[in-house]
Amino acid sequence: MSRPAPVDPSAIDPRFVVESAHTIAADAVLADLATAPRGLTADEVAVRQEALGPNELPEGKKRTVLGMISSQFKDFLILLLIGAAIISGPLLKEWADTIAIVVIVILNAVIGVVQEYRAERAMEALREMAGTVASVRRDGSVVEIPAGELTVGDIVLLDAGRVVPADLRIIESASLRIAEAALTGESVPVEKRVEQIHAADAPLGDRLSMAYKGTQVVYGRGEGVVTGIGLATEIGKIADLLGAAEDQRTPLQKRLAAFGRTLGLVAIGLTAIVFAIGMIRGEDILTMFMTAVSLAVAAVPEALPAITTIALAFGASRLVKQSVLVRKLPAVETLGSVTYICTDKTGTLTINKMTVEHVAAGDTTPGALENRNETAEGWCWLARAFALSNDVSGEGDALVGDPTEVAFYVAAEKAGFPRTALEAEMPRSAEMPFDSDRKLMTTVHALSEGGYVSFTKGAAEVIVERATGAMDGDGKAVALDADAAAALVEEWSEQGLRVLAFGMRRLEHLPADHEMAELEAGLTVIGYAGLVDPPREEAAAAVSTCRTAGIIPVMITGDHPATALAIARRLGIADRKEQMITGPELDALSLEDFEGRVEGIRVYARVAPEQKLKIVQALQDRGEFVAMTGDGVNDAPALARADIGVSMGVTGTDVAKEASDMVLLDDNFTSIVGAVREGRHIFDNIRKFIKYALAANSGEIWTILLAPLVGLHIPLLPIHILWINLVTDGLPGLALSSEPAEENIMRRAPRAPSESIFADGLGFHIVWVGLVMGAATLLTQAYADANGMHWQTMVFTVLCLSQMGNVLAIRSDRRSIFSMGLFTNKPLLGAVVLTFALQLATIYIPALHGVFKTDTLTLGELALALAIASMSFWGIELEKLIKRRLDARQAAAA
Repeated sequence: MSRPAPVDPSAIDPRFVVESAHTIAADAVLADLATAPRGLTADEVAVRQEALGPNELPEGKKRTVLGMISSQFKDFLILLLIGAAIISGPLLKEWADTIAIVVIVILNAVIGVVQEYRAERAMEALREMAGTVASVRRDGSVVEIPAGELTVGDIVLLDAGRVVPADLRIIESASLRIAEAALTGESVPVEKRVEQIHAADAPLGDRLSMAYKGTQVVYGRGEGVVTGIGLATEIGKIADLLGAAEDQRTPLQKRLAAFGRTLGLVAIGLTAIVFAIGMIRGEDILTMFMTAVSLAVAAVPEALPAITTIALAFGASRLVKQSVLVRKLPAVETLGSVTYICTDKTGTLTINKMTVEHVAAGDTTPGALENRNETAEGWCWLARAFALSNDVSGEGDALVGDPTEVAFYVAAEKAGFPRTALEAEMPRSAEMPFDSDRKLMTTVHALSEGGYVSFTKGAAEVIVERATGAMDGDGKAVALDADAAAALVEEWSEQGLRVLAFGMRRLEHLPADHEMAELEAGLTVIGYAGLVDPPREEAAAAVSTCRTAGIIPVMITGDHPATALAIARRLGIADRKEQMITGPELDALSLEDFEGRVEGIRVYARVAPEQKLKIVQALQDRGEFVAMTGDGVNDAPALARADIGVSMGVTGTDVAKEASDMVLLDDNFTSIVGAVREGRHIFDNIRKFIKYALAANSGEIWTILLAPLVGLHIPLLPIHILWINLVTDGLPGLALSSEPAEENIMRRAPRAPSESIFADGLGFHIVWVGLVMGAATLLTQAYADANGMHWQTMVFTVLCLSQMGNVLAIRSDRRSIFSMGLFTNKPLLGAVVLTFALQLATIYIPALHGVFKTDTLTLGELALALAIASMSFWGIELEKLIKRRLDARQAAAA
C-alpha cells in the first residue's frame, strides 16, 4: 500500500493543529494533541499518518525535457531567425547562412533547457535538507525511524549533531542549543527552553520554546512534541513560497524580445517597400523579389543570439576566476541593471564567526590580552578563564563547539594561552554546565601549588549581581563598581556586541556536589568580553563602490535589531535608527503603506521568509531592479523572486544555491562588485554589437532604398548583400565580445530596467551612420558609373569595408581609437584584417568573379573605394570628439 501524499496545511484535521504552540504551556500542548511523554501508540500513529500524510515536502509537477525544449522556440527573434534560415536555404540557395542560423538556434535552445533543468532542482534540494532519521519515543520505547514517518504528537529526542526532523514544541531541555542560522539568519545557536513565549507574533528566532525542521542541534539534549510536519512546518512554508515564486525575465531578455519584434516588423516593411519601388521602376520581378528578400534577411543580425551567448559565456568564465559561479547565463548581464542589492548579514557581510572584539579588566578598564606577562596577573587570569572555561573540541581550523566558546578559545590561544598546555597545569576537576535559568557556566580547576580555582562565565549583569569585588589588570583587588559595569555593557551593546563577564573564586578544597551552587556567589569579577560576528574587512569598500555605481545596498537579516544596525553603521549601509525596521513593524504595514517607505529603509531585522518576499516585491513595484543575496533556506523564496538571486557557495544551503542565478564561491560580498562590473561590461559589448550591426544593416538598406529615388540603378545584387552580411556580422561581431571595459563603467548609474536597447542616442547613431554609409556608397556609384569605372564592384567594396571602419570606431562610446590603440582588442583587429582579405579575394581571384559578379579593380579604383569607405570611421570619431567636449563643458560648469 502506497503512502499518502503530503496534506495541504489548510486541509489538516483541527484535532492535530495547535496554533501558536510557542505561547502555550508544554503540558497543554501535549493535552491538545492527545499525546504524552511516553509517546503515541502504534494504532494512533497509523491513524494520524493516514490523516496527515508523511513528513515530507511534495514533489511539484516536473516539466518534461520536451516541454523545456519547445519553450525555447517561443521568442520572436528566434522565430525570425528560423524564417531567415528557411528563406536563405531553399529560396536563395545560401545554405551556409542556413546552417549557421540553425546552429545558433540549437545552441540557444540547449543553454535554455540546461537553465530550466537546474531550476527544477530547487524544490528537490529543499526536500533533501531535513534529517533522514529521527529518534522517537513510541509506546514508551525509543526507536530510530525515517524522518518521513513522523507524525503530529510524536515525542522526538534531540541531542548534539542531530538535524531537527519536524517542527517541535520543546517539552524538556538540558542546555539544548540549536543552530538556526539557515532558517533565521541568527549567527549564534539559540538556547531552547520549556517555558512558553507570550508574544504570539514573536519572530522565529525569538520562539525559544520551539525547534524547527531542518535546523541543527549543536549542544545539550532535549525532547519535543511534533506540532507540524511536511508543508505545515516552517520549512514547508518556504517550499510553498519557493514554488509560488515566478522566474523573472532579465532586462536583456526583455530588451531582445522587444528588439526582435521591432526588427521583424521592419524586415517585413522593407521587403514590401523595396519590391514596390522596383515594380514602379519597371525592374525585373524575379530580381526585385530576390533583392527584397535578401535585404530582409540582411536586416536581421542573425549573429546576435550567438554573440549574446558567447559574450555571456566569456563573462561567466571571467567571473569564475573572481570566485563567482554563474548558474543562469543571462544573470551575468542582469547585474548591470541592479539598483538595489538586498543582502543577508550573517556570512555575507560578516565572516560568520563569533570573535572577541573588546575586552576589559574586572575594574572595566579596556585593554588587550596579547603580550601580557606575569606581572599583569589580572589579564592572565582572564586569558586562562577564556581558555579553560569552555567545552570546545578539535584543533586548528577544525574546532567544534558553541561559536561563543570557540571565540574565547581562539582569543586565548592568540594571546599565548593555549588550552592544551593550561589543562596540563590546571586540569578540570568539576563543572556546572550552562543552563538558561542560571545563565551561567562554572568550571573548577586544580592548581599546581595546591588548592583550586573556579571560573564562572555568563551574562555580564548576572556575574556583577553575584560578585562582591573585582580585580584590575595587575591582579589587585578593587571595589566592584556596578555603575561602571552597567555603562560598559550599555556602550558595547550599542555597538552590537554580545557582552559576557567572567568571575573567579579561589578554593582550598574541591567542593562536594551539594556545595557546587555556592561557587557562583561571592565572585570576583576578572573581566568583560564583547563579542560580535564582525564585518568582512573588505565589505565596507564594496558597499562604498556600490554607492558610487548608483546601487543601494540593503541588509535583510533575522538577527537582533541592535546587532543589525551596528553592523550596518560600520559598513556604511545605514547611519540612523530611522533607516531600520523590524519584522513585527513590517507586518503591521500594508503593502501599499510599505511601498511608500521602502526606499528609505536600509536595514531589516528579525524578518521572516514571507517578509523578505514582501520587501523584494515592494521594491520591484517601485520600479527598482533587485538583487538578493543569501545563504539560508529562509532566503530561497526571495532569491527566486528577485530579479537576480545570488547565493553563498561555502555556507550556502543547497536550497539557496538551486534557487539562485549565481553563487559566490568565496561567500564574499565584495565579489558582487566584480560581478556588477562584469555585467555592465557584457551589456556594453552586446550593445556595441547591436550598434555596429544595425548601423551596417542600415547602410545597406539606405543604399537600396535611395538609389532608385536619385535615379540610380539598384546597386547591389542579392549575392552581394548576403556576402556582406556573412563576413561583417560574424567574426568582427564576435570579436566585440572581448572588448575591454570602459574606464567609467563603475562611475555611472545603473541602466533603468525599462530602458530601451536604443536609449542614449543609439537609435539616432544607427540612422545617421547608416545614412553616411549609404551616401558614400551611392556617391561611389554615381562617380564611378559616370567615369566608366567598375562601379558595381566598387560599390560592393565600399559598403563592405565601410563596416570595418564602423566596427573599429564604435569600440568606445567616448574614447578615440587613437588613444585606445588598435592592439587593445587583438581578436577584433584580426577579424578586420581577415574580412579585408576576404573582400579582396572576391575582387582579385578570377575564379570568384563568376560567383560574386565582380571585376578586377585597378589600383586607383581600389584606393578611391578605400578612401570613401573610411567616411564612416571619421564620422564616428568626430561624433566622439563632440561628446568629449560636451562632457568637459558640463564638468567645468559643475
